[in-house]
Amino acid sequence: MKYMLLMQFSEKNVDFPKLDEWKPEELQAHIQFMKDTNAGLTAAGELVDAQGLAMPETARIVRSHGGGAPVVTEGPFPESKEWVAGWWIVDCDTEQRAIDIAAAVSAAPGPGGRPLNMPIEVRQVMAAPPTEL
Repeated sequence: MKYMLLMQFSEKNVDFPKLDEWKPEELQAHIQFMKDTNAGLTAAGELVDAQGLAMPETARIVRSHGGGAPVVTEGPFPESKEWVAGWWIVDCDTEQRAIDIAAAVSAAPGPGGRPLNMPIEVRQVMAAPPTEL
């Protein structure tokens, strides 16, 4: 079964320390942790994809506009403080294995080497319903 693990935060610079406050070696340790995690998942045949996202201020919201040019706004909207920092798609045998992976990712090191204990949402990737030909 495939699962998406979403690394999301409730508010920028609250759950996740400001990047400009990290020492270079702390940021390098965090990135190496993520690379090592991905390498381990690849070796186990469980990694489908993993990506980090740019900070929320680079986001754009796009809406169809009745067949005309789409409406593009800079986002996220002010009332939304939650933001997705990245994701993994893993293919593993059980939901518990996906939870175990999420728990390991949650403990990625932050400033001072302390675990960040980041919130990781685990959601099963939905299969398309069968269609009759």
